Amino acid sequence: MDQYHRPHGKKVCAGTGGRRRKFRDKKLSHMGGVFAATKVSDKDLKVSVRGRGGSLGVKLKKASTINVVAKDKMKTVKIIRVLESHNPEFVRMNIVTRGTVVETELGKVRVTNRVGQDGIVNGVIV
Repeated sequence: MDQYHRPHGKKVCAGTGGRRRKFRDKKLSHMGGVFAATKVSDKDLKVSVRGRGGSLGVKLKKASTINVVAKDKMKTVKIIRVLESHNPEFVRMNIVTRGTVVETELGKVRVTNRVGQDGIVNGVIV
């Protein structure tokens, strides 16, 4: 399985000394999706992904612009590069996630949405 979101978080043994048995097997419905790893690029690249029940989702693979809220107005500006992220590898590889600080033409902007799941990049000026 690729990414399973329910790790075994409890104690291995019960209070009486007996072994704890697993509650159930892993299920395909509990598995998460693949990380989108949205990168800064010259052009946008969106990919459609099938969800449960045949619904369609949009993953953003490459991002070029960001929608910035500045003084009650929304502006679309170009992303230059990633400045700060919770993962230093993402800064080196220019991967955009929620909470990432990016450099734009207006200055530093913090990303406020989940980019890989929304298909668009939104942010506020830092």
